[in-house]
Amino acid sequence: MGWVAAGAGYEVSLDQGKVVARTAQGKALRSVPKAVREHEAVVGLRQLVEWLRRHEASCRAEVERWMIRSLPVPAVLIGQVWADEVWRAVLRDLVVVPVTAGGEWDVAGAGFLRDAGADGVLGIVDLDGESTRIATATVAIPHPVRLPDLGDLREFAADLGVQQGLLQLFREVWHKPVDEAGHRREIARYADARFKELRHAQTRATSAGYRVQGGTAVCKVWEAGVTVVAAVWIGDGDPSWEAETSELEFTDAAGKAIPLLDVPPVAWSEGLRMAATLHAGRVTDEDGTR
Repeated sequence: MGWVAAGAGYEVSLDQGKVVARTAQGKALRSVPKAVREHEAVVGLRQLVEWLRRHEASCRAEVERWMIRSLPVPAVLIGQVWADEVWRAVLRDLVVVPVTAGGEWDVAGAGFLRDAGADGVLGIVDLDGESTRIATATVAIPHPVRLPDLGDLREFAADLGVQQGLLQLFREVWHKPVDEAGHRREIARYADARFKELRHAQTRATSAGYRVQGGTAVCKVWEAGVTVVAAVWIGDGDPSWEAETSELEFTDAAGKAIPLLDVPPVAWSEGLRMAATLHAGRVTDEDGTR
């Protein structure tokens, strides 16, 4: 953006999300001079920076919701928000899949989102590397666990130089085992992670975007028309107490346990992702165990 007069012979602007200053003669300064730090122009720019940060976080959270739920998104909505560079940065290069009038995914017509018109026509690079368009009324932004041949798709994206603003293709995924023994093994894989203090486990969970309720870190996923709650017990009581995590559990919105066989794929993957994130922050012994 341009430079704004801030009084006392200075001008201010924004550079990569930071308020910067220069003299009226154009000499760049290392910091904003104390004489104008509370000038209305400087205060206004700081407020704009904060608003932009909140806006970016909001856009990112909304698109991530679309992805995790794998619900049809109106293509015209994508076209309407595309003019906003923040929305565009989050959406660009995500894999989108056309959704037919009957609600079926046309995976063969999928591609990397490159453009979106106000009329809802989306420009993509398809899986053959060709530029084409999607004109269906809705598209899906699929969770990677639902994409076939994910490894090949990741390799193709790397060849194209794709840089997604939202973690989609290279998001960590856990595919659900086919047998009950595999289910039991996976939900226990990240249990017994020890933290010197409970507050460390709480901070680990909240900083990764998970809620902590009554001593439990939770991840809620709405999938196949129902809410699935993935939960890991991290402990309650004095925040300075030592804490240790439990194995992963899945319940419905009312707290009733869901049989592991019935946990849908996205909820399974996201639940394991949360458990692994908590486990990675544990205290380890000198030999690297625990």
